[in-house]
Amino acid sequence: MSIQMVLLPVFILIGLTFALLFAMAVTRGKALSSGETKIRDIALREPNWPVRATQLGNCFANQFELPLLFYILIAIALPLRHADLFIVLMSWVFVVTRFAHAGIFVTSNDMRTRSLTWFAGALVVLAMWLYFALKILLLI
Repeated sequence: MSIQMVLLPVFILIGLTFALLFAMAVTRGKALSSGETKIRDIALREPNWPVRATQLGNCFANQFELPLLFYILIAIALPLRHADLFIVLMSWVFVVTRFAHAGIFVTSNDMRTRSLTWFAGALVVLAMWLYFALKILLLI
């Protein structure tokens, strides 16, 4: 697999993270400039943001949880030349689950659906790690 094919899903997922960061920043900025939220109410990281700002902030923070396992796997598999077609295809599946998860998180925030998409992504990353471990340990 080419480096571009392996890294494209990573770049797309990083793009999602930045999009959420900017959306969170704009929403928080509006809450502060409108007076809906006061600096003193959030200065020590108190959870006093409006619902929408909290929703975007939590979704942004979530991009540093499960995706971290994905980033680490790619960072190890690529230089070891074990990022094959399976890894690339599963990377795209993972990215789709992350977009679905984020989309649900920042819209309806339906916990059942959001949890199912999170769990699907977790299973994909688990499958990727198991496959990678077997390739490394058993040299398949």
